[in-house]
Amino acid sequence: MYDLLVVGAGPYGLSIASHAAAAGLDLRVLGRPMACWRDNMPRGMFLKSEPWASSLSAPGGRWRLEAYCAEQGLTAGHGRPVPVEAFASYGLWFARRAVPEVDPRTVARVAARPGGFEAVVEDGEVLLARTVALAVGVLPFVEVPAVLRPLRPALVTHSSDHADLARFRGRDVTVVGGGQAALETAALLAEEGARVRVLARADRLRWNGTPPPLRRPWWQTVRSPHSGLGPGWRNWFYAERPGLFWRLPEPTRARVAATALGPAGAWWVRERVETAVEVLVDHEVAAARPVPGGVRLDTVSRHGAPRTFETEHVVAATGFRATRDRLGILTPELRDSLLPLPDGSPAVGRDFCSSHPGLFLAGLVTASGFGPAMRFVHGAGYTAATLVRGVRRHLRTAPARGAVPAPVPGSRTDNRAPAPRA
Repeated sequence: MYDLLVVGAGPYGLSIASHAAAAGLDLRVLGRPMACWRDNMPRGMFLKSEPWASSLSAPGGRWRLEAYCAEQGLTAGHGRPVPVEAFASYGLWFARRAVPEVDPRTVARVAARPGGFEAVVEDGEVLLARTVALAVGVLPFVEVPAVLRPLRPALVTHSSDHADLARFRGRDVTVVGGGQAALETAALLAEEGARVRVLARADRLRWNGTPPPLRRPWWQTVRSPHSGLGPGWRNWFYAERPGLFWRLPEPTRARVAATALGPAGAWWVRERVETAVEVLVDHEVAAARPVPGGVRLDTVSRHGAPRTFETEHVVAATGFRATRDRLGILTPELRDSLLPLPDGSPAVGRDFCSSHPGLFLAGLVTASGFGPAMRFVHGAGYTAATLVRGVRRHLRTAPARGAVPAPVPGSRTDNRAPAPRA
């Protein structure tokens, strides 16, 4: 029986595995390394985060992105966005150096059992572990507007479905959304030769400005410090103090998680959109139905003004919704044992442990607990170090065999997720 089973081999899973290996834990890591970055993002896409805020985490700060770029002769400077392909290759480089051998098989199911958990791998093998770290990324949480869901995939896809946009050359494509994924996807589609429009609910598109220089007069730094999520004291708090964020009242955390760092395009994609893409703001899709040659979209503005048009394909760049019910990798019994927050996401304790002892969560699914940093690679550093400390604490207090005892509520060993506050 392993001490820890890490399910997922993206930035969070690999970072957790690196810290766990350094701590001497007997662990197993499952998942195809950097699969989402390699298979679900189109060529030509860039990271929105600054290179210095996009490293995976290893103890001692080793194996950072800038070290990989220096080795490969790539530029990773402030204000110089990194291609997604280079970042995916960096993740593989990190895995070879900082993580025990990764088993590329997919975990089909995780179930609770006396003394821990069992994981069934895609080929039927059963693995046993005392603790599990679930780092499944964003793909289980794909969000498509309800009005578009009945349409078949030939007509509607999510922005995360495409590694190659060349199939849309010469076609009319409508991208729904107003954030970075929508705007960069639209730019790439136009550059592939598609006729593209963007539909956004907001009354205008929002764009992030060019980042200020790293070296500035001290008074500018004091007024608006740099952080892994952008300049400003609020961003600094979200990026650098997730543990303090977790201590905020639940309603405050929920509000910030839902509204902070809202939809906006990166400064370096703005010209590419404005010169090549039709943008329709204040448009929300009210109805959609198939017609010969594509889809008919009925839209409405916030003032009730209708508009109808046809398009050959719709790309929903409408983000992700990380709820407990979408953790389909867990058995229904285990999934239902997780306490939900009001927004549907599972509650997590101060060390990322869920309400089920020994089951730890990482990444987007913890954003309502630890804040907006969990939506970005930057959050992997705090998560990995804190989660592994929680795993070690659990291993010291729970027996290796037999039923896992429930901690006494409020005791020093009660590291489970707290019940949501009213």
